[in-house]
Amino acid sequence: MDNVALMKQVIASTDKVVRGTEPSQLALPSPCTEWSVRDVINHITGGSTMFAVCVEEGSVPDDLLGQLMVGDNLGDDYVGAWESASTRAVAAFEAPGALDKKVKLPFGEMPAGVALNIAIFDVLTHAADIASATNQTIEDTALIETALDVGRQMVGPDLRVPGVFGPEQPAPQDATPTMRLLAFAGRKV
Repeated sequence: MDNVALMKQVIASTDKVVRGTEPSQLALPSPCTEWSVRDVINHITGGSTMFAVCVEEGSVPDDLLGQLMVGDNLGDDYVGAWESASTRAVAAFEAPGALDKKVKLPFGEMPAGVALNIAIFDVLTHAADIASATNQTIEDTALIETALDVGRQMVGPDLRVPGVFGPEQPAPQDATPTMRLLAFAGRKV
Protein backbone atom coordinates (compact mmCIF):
# COMPACT_ATOMS: atom_id res chain seq x y z
CA MET A 1 0.00 0.00 0.00
CA ASP A 2 1.31 3.45 -0.82
CA ASN A 3 1.62 5.96 2.01
CA VAL A 4 -1.03 8.34 0.65
CA ALA A 5 -3.52 5.46 0.83
CA LEU A 6 -2.24 4.73 4.34
CA MET A 7 -2.78 8.37 5.30
CA LYS A 8 -6.35 8.16 3.99
CA GLN A 9 -6.96 5.19 6.29
CA VAL A 10 -5.47 7.11 9.22
CA ILE A 11 -7.75 10.06 8.43
CA ALA A 12 -10.82 7.81 8.18
CA SER A 13 -10.08 6.24 11.57
CA THR A 14 -9.40 9.64 13.09
CA ASP A 15 -12.64 11.01 11.60
CA LYS A 16 -14.59 8.33 13.47
CA VAL A 17 -12.89 9.20 16.74
CA VAL A 18 -13.33 12.97 16.33
CA ARG A 19 -17.00 12.55 15.29
CA GLY A 20 -17.48 10.19 18.24
CA THR A 21 -16.24 12.82 20.69
CA GLU A 22 -19.09 14.60 22.45
CA PRO A 23 -18.77 18.34 23.16
CA SER A 24 -18.95 17.50 26.88
CA GLN A 25 -15.75 15.41 26.46
CA LEU A 26 -13.60 18.18 24.99
CA ALA A 27 -12.30 19.30 28.39
CA LEU A 28 -11.26 15.79 29.46
CA PRO A 29 -7.54 15.18 30.02
CA SER A 30 -5.78 13.09 27.39
CA PRO A 31 -2.85 10.66 27.64
CA CYS A 32 -0.85 13.49 26.04
CA THR A 33 -0.63 14.98 29.53
CA GLU A 34 -0.28 18.67 28.67
CA TRP A 35 -3.41 18.61 26.51
CA SER A 36 -7.14 18.15 26.89
CA VAL A 37 -9.11 16.29 24.22
CA ARG A 38 -9.92 19.64 22.57
CA ASP A 39 -6.22 20.57 22.59
CA VAL A 40 -5.35 17.30 20.83
CA ILE A 41 -8.02 17.84 18.16
CA ASN A 42 -6.76 21.42 17.78
CA HIS A 43 -3.20 20.11 17.34
CA ILE A 44 -4.03 17.58 14.62
CA THR A 45 -6.18 20.18 12.86
CA GLY A 46 -3.40 22.77 12.89
CA GLY A 47 -0.86 20.09 11.99
CA SER A 48 -2.91 18.90 9.01
CA THR A 49 -3.09 22.47 7.72
CA MET A 50 0.65 22.87 8.32
CA PHE A 51 1.43 19.73 6.30
CA ALA A 52 -0.91 20.88 3.51
CA VAL A 53 0.67 24.33 3.27
CA CYS A 54 4.19 22.84 3.37
CA VAL A 55 3.41 20.57 0.44
CA GLU A 56 1.53 23.27 -1.47
CA GLU A 57 4.08 26.06 -0.91
CA GLY A 58 7.27 24.40 0.35
CA SER A 59 7.09 25.95 3.82
CA VAL A 60 4.71 27.70 6.18
CA PRO A 61 5.08 31.44 6.83
CA ASP A 62 6.06 32.10 10.46
CA ASP A 63 2.89 34.03 11.31
CA LEU A 64 0.68 31.21 10.02
CA LEU A 65 2.85 28.59 11.72
CA GLY A 66 2.37 30.31 15.07
CA GLN A 67 -1.40 30.30 14.60
CA LEU A 68 -1.46 26.64 13.56
CA MET A 69 0.72 25.46 16.44
CA VAL A 70 -0.67 27.51 19.36
CA GLY A 71 -3.82 29.27 18.14
CA ASP A 72 -7.42 28.10 18.07
CA ASN A 73 -7.85 26.12 14.86
CA LEU A 74 -11.29 24.75 15.77
CA GLY A 75 -13.63 27.65 16.49
CA ASP A 76 -17.12 26.41 17.33
CA ASP A 77 -17.04 23.41 14.97
CA TYR A 78 -14.26 21.04 15.96
CA VAL A 79 -15.53 18.25 13.68
CA GLY A 80 -15.85 20.52 10.64
CA ALA A 81 -12.47 22.17 11.27
CA TRP A 82 -10.74 18.79 11.54
CA GLU A 83 -12.46 17.42 8.43
CA SER A 84 -11.58 20.51 6.38
CA ALA A 85 -7.91 20.47 7.43
CA SER A 86 -7.46 16.73 6.93
CA THR A 87 -9.14 16.85 3.52
CA ARG A 88 -6.78 19.63 2.48
CA ALA A 89 -3.74 17.67 3.68
CA VAL A 90 -4.73 14.55 1.75
CA ALA A 91 -5.36 16.63 -1.40
CA ALA A 92 -1.92 18.24 -1.06
CA PHE A 93 -0.13 14.90 -0.70
CA GLU A 94 -2.16 13.41 -3.59
CA ALA A 95 -1.22 16.17 -6.04
CA PRO A 96 0.99 15.03 -8.93
CA GLY A 97 4.66 15.22 -7.95
CA ALA A 98 3.88 16.21 -4.35
CA LEU A 99 5.92 13.43 -2.75
CA ASP A 100 8.97 14.42 -4.80
CA LYS A 101 9.05 17.94 -3.33
CA LYS A 102 11.26 19.18 -0.51
CA VAL A 103 9.34 20.76 2.35
CA LYS A 104 10.43 22.80 5.33
CA LEU A 105 8.79 21.93 8.63
CA PRO A 106 9.54 23.51 12.01
CA PHE A 107 11.95 20.66 12.76
CA GLY A 108 13.83 20.63 9.47
CA GLU A 109 13.82 20.31 5.70
CA MET A 110 12.91 16.94 4.23
CA PRO A 111 11.26 15.20 1.28
CA ALA A 112 7.46 15.46 1.35
CA GLY A 113 7.30 11.65 1.58
CA VAL A 114 9.11 11.80 4.94
CA ALA A 115 6.72 14.53 6.09
CA LEU A 116 3.84 12.24 5.11
CA ASN A 117 5.26 9.47 7.32
CA ILE A 118 5.51 11.91 10.23
CA ALA A 119 1.87 12.88 9.66
CA ILE A 120 0.77 9.22 9.57
CA PHE A 121 2.41 8.48 12.90
CA ASP A 122 1.44 11.76 14.57
CA VAL A 123 -2.22 11.78 13.55
CA LEU A 124 -2.91 8.16 14.47
CA THR A 125 -1.07 8.53 17.79
CA HIS A 126 -3.24 11.53 18.63
CA ALA A 127 -6.37 9.70 17.45
CA ALA A 128 -5.42 7.04 19.99
CA ASP A 129 -5.01 9.78 22.63
CA ILE A 130 -8.53 11.03 21.89
CA ALA A 131 -10.00 7.53 21.76
CA SER A 132 -8.42 6.61 25.08
CA ALA A 133 -9.65 9.78 26.77
CA THR A 134 -13.21 9.44 25.42
CA ASN A 135 -13.60 5.67 25.91
CA GLN A 136 -13.57 4.90 22.19
CA THR A 137 -11.56 2.32 20.28
CA ILE A 138 -9.79 2.34 16.96
CA GLU A 139 -10.96 -0.90 15.44
CA ASP A 140 -8.31 -1.25 12.73
CA THR A 141 -5.49 -2.86 14.71
CA ALA A 142 -3.47 -3.53 11.55
CA LEU A 143 -3.48 0.21 10.88
CA ILE A 144 -2.27 0.88 14.42
CA GLU A 145 0.53 -1.68 13.99
CA THR A 146 1.54 -0.05 10.70
CA ALA A 147 1.61 3.41 12.28
CA LEU A 148 3.72 2.01 15.11
CA ASP A 149 6.14 0.51 12.56
CA VAL A 150 6.35 3.92 10.82
CA GLY A 151 7.02 5.57 14.18
CA ARG A 152 9.75 3.08 15.05
CA GLN A 153 11.49 3.94 11.75
CA MET A 154 11.23 7.68 12.31
CA VAL A 155 11.36 8.54 15.99
CA GLY A 156 14.93 8.52 17.20
CA PRO A 157 16.65 10.17 20.15
CA ASP A 158 16.60 13.56 18.39
CA LEU A 159 12.78 13.61 18.57
CA ARG A 160 12.60 12.32 22.15
CA VAL A 161 12.67 15.81 23.62
CA PRO A 162 10.12 17.77 25.67
CA GLY A 163 7.28 19.01 23.50
CA VAL A 164 7.83 16.39 20.79
CA PHE A 165 7.95 12.80 22.10
CA GLY A 166 8.79 11.68 25.59
CA PRO A 167 10.86 8.60 26.35
CA GLU A 168 9.23 5.33 25.34
CA GLN A 169 7.22 3.93 28.23
CA PRO A 170 6.82 0.29 29.22
CA ALA A 171 3.67 -1.47 28.05
CA PRO A 172 2.24 -4.57 29.72
CA GLN A 173 2.81 -7.89 27.92
CA ASP A 174 -0.90 -8.10 27.16
CA ALA A 175 -1.06 -4.50 25.87
CA THR A 176 -3.36 -3.78 22.96
CA PRO A 177 -1.85 -2.31 19.78
CA THR A 178 -3.24 1.08 20.84
CA MET A 179 -1.53 0.83 24.23
CA ARG A 180 1.76 -0.13 22.54
CA LEU A 181 1.46 2.85 20.16
CA LEU A 182 0.80 5.23 23.04
CA ALA A 183 3.65 3.79 25.12
CA PHE A 184 6.04 4.15 22.18
CA ALA A 185 4.98 7.81 21.87
CA GLY A 186 5.87 8.36 25.52
CA ARG A 187 2.44 7.99 27.14
CA LYS A 188 2.05 6.09 30.40
CA VAL A 189 -0.30 3.16 29.78
